[in-house]
Amino acid sequence: MNYRPVEGWGRLPEGWSYVESTSVAVDAKDNVYVFNRGEHPVIVFDREGKFLRSWGEGVFRRAHGITIGPDGMLWLTDDLHQTVRQFTPEGKLLLTLGDPDKPSSLHGGKPFNRPTHVALCPKNGDIYVSDGYGNSRVHKYDPKGRLLFSWGEPGTDPGCFNIPHNIATDAEGRVYVADRENHRVQIFDDKGQYLTQLSNLYRPCGLFSDRRNGGLLYVGELPAALAVSAEVPNIGARVSIVTLKGELVGRIGGRFAGEKPGEFIAPHGCVVDSRGDLYVAEVSWTALGRDLTPPREIRSLQKFAKV
Repeated sequence: MNYRPVEGWGRLPEGWSYVESTSVAVDAKDNVYVFNRGEHPVIVFDREGKFLRSWGEGVFRRAHGITIGPDGMLWLTDDLHQTVRQFTPEGKLLLTLGDPDKPSSLHGGKPFNRPTHVALCPKNGDIYVSDGYGNSRVHKYDPKGRLLFSWGEPGTDPGCFNIPHNIATDAEGRVYVADRENHRVQIFDDKGQYLTQLSNLYRPCGLFSDRRNGGLLYVGELPAALAVSAEVPNIGARVSIVTLKGELVGRIGGRFAGEKPGEFIAPHGCVVDSRGDLYVAEVSWTALGRDLTPPREIRSLQKFAKV
């Protein structure tokens, strides 16, 4: 699969800034919703990159994950607010999962301790939450927000997690969990039973399931976090495209992290629209920009056109 970067896509209003975009989603009209850590947390563009509107000012503690359901409603994960919240496309709050600003005990298994992302079952609308930075757990809720059950614990064995950072479902309702620091994507059935795992991935962070044409997974991978790996090429700072069986279809990104078009600093969220174009959000400020002298905001959103 071949993609070309669309340079300059999505021009912000004068004086606006993402700080960094953490995740991105598209609706049925291919409008693009960018969840970010700037003053305007939800910024909406049309597919050509024209600014449409923004909302969420003052509402979020720390933007993390965004998912749009088939009904057009948005699920926004705020890992420092300890919540998953459902909003209308215009920003009206509909439902809150979690106890705002009150984390559960560290790795205690109860919702939530810095949750990361949401996936929805395509068959019945059940809600899956990856939880997260301070937990090693996946929680399943019914569409009304009632907790059904949870699974997972800290560790490296099948069904265990070391930062379950993202989550997705395929057309059959199987659940894919980006088990970030275990360098794998684990696959479960809708009852939380372990099925298999996908490897040959490095710190999988972003995750999107394209359910068309047999299904593909787009996996945003972070770069190396340790100095000892800093000069090793071809690990992370890329988006890998794999089949649901883990067969590599393609990769986007350079040999190392970089700022050129088509290179990445820290892919954190990804989504594909109805035409197959890819959008990638990056936590470039957290990964690099804040540590530069002087600190500098780095590009954190790219669009790639399918060719």
